[in-house]
Amino acid sequence: MYRKIRDITNKRTRLAVGLMSGTSLDGVDAALVSVSGSGAETVVELVSFAVLPFTPQEQERLRRVCTPGLGTVDEVCALNVFLGEKFAEAALRVTSSAGYSIDQVDFVSSHGQTVQHMPGSQATLQIGELAVIAARTGRLTVGDFRPSDMALGGQGAPLVPFVDKLLFSSSIQSRAMLNIGGIANVTVLPAGGGEVIAFDTGPGNVLIDAVVLSLTGGRQTFDKDGLIARTGAVAQGLLETWLATDDFLRLPPPKSTGREHYTQAMVTQMISEAREQGLSDSDIVATVSAYTCASIALQFDLFVHPVLQAPVDSMWVGGGGAHNPVLMEGLKQKLQIPVKHMEDLGFSTDAKEAVAFVVLGNEFLFGRHNSLHTITGASAPAIMGKLVLPPC
Repeated sequence: MYRKIRDITNKRTRLAVGLMSGTSLDGVDAALVSVSGSGAETVVELVSFAVLPFTPQEQERLRRVCTPGLGTVDEVCALNVFLGEKFAEAALRVTSSAGYSIDQVDFVSSHGQTVQHMPGSQATLQIGELAVIAARTGRLTVGDFRPSDMALGGQGAPLVPFVDKLLFSSSIQSRAMLNIGGIANVTVLPAGGGEVIAFDTGPGNVLIDAVVLSLTGGRQTFDKDGLIARTGAVAQGLLETWLATDDFLRLPPPKSTGREHYTQAMVTQMISEAREQGLSDSDIVATVSAYTCASIALQFDLFVHPVLQAPVDSMWVGGGGAHNPVLMEGLKQKLQIPVKHMEDLGFSTDAKEAVAFVVLGNEFLFGRHNSLHTITGASAPAIMGKLVLPPC
């Protein structure tokens, strides 16, 4: 085992695949990445990126198992193996599509699919069996990052701020690195390397997607390009009520959240309240979209600006929500700062999180701490991850 790891870390440049499936449940993100160095010397280059989408039937299975009280032990076990196969397929596809053989890949690093995240109990579960990925790809595989931080009393989330600090810190400007997946999370990097601020801000796309799915009877799973929201009007009073009754928004960091808080029951209630006020479908989508923007802005007012004592110089947005012009425009209006796509930093909006797991896996193989315990609330930095060796 040690020889295998040493052979990888002794290379000047390593080729790795990062795998990620988030709370939006759209599919498996796979990034083929060239990585050199470690720690502050880390340099990454995206070679190729691909998404292996989930079918509607697969999405429904995942939604059910992610819903508190609905996921059964046998279904979780079955999906763990199924997703291992799916993640392995994504790794093989992104490698071959770039003209590489899987034998040229040094390691695979997988976040898996979160089905339950309960930081209050120091408990979490990501599925997508690492042993299956290692067996199908024949590559050393790293994954299951969160539990090592949670064993030290941390939230096990967010994980990406460690990577944000390595790759995107600036000596001349403060930056907010916002990811809008199903859940939105932010990393605030003060100019010159001050103390990082990072936490989950609340809903990203999770409520918007669920509302669209419900209102269209399953015909649409998301508001493509914000077209539905753009034709509606925001019900400001209802929006303020939702903001006032969401307890998560006022919890101080460290904090993380997921579908355990932003549930289907919450979506059903939001639609019911909107109907009582006579809102149309497009009005509902517009108001729920405004809720994502307003909740992010509220987090800055409560937990970022008092620390920095000034607005951040710029915000850089990744994740699926970056493709929604209504969200991007809403953030600019609420925050009154430049809001840009990751591409403006020479980085892929869509691939960012999958690339981040390559960096976390790389640090693990070097035996380095790969968490920011001041962000997660853990008692000490952790070397997060578990290792599965491929068959000989």
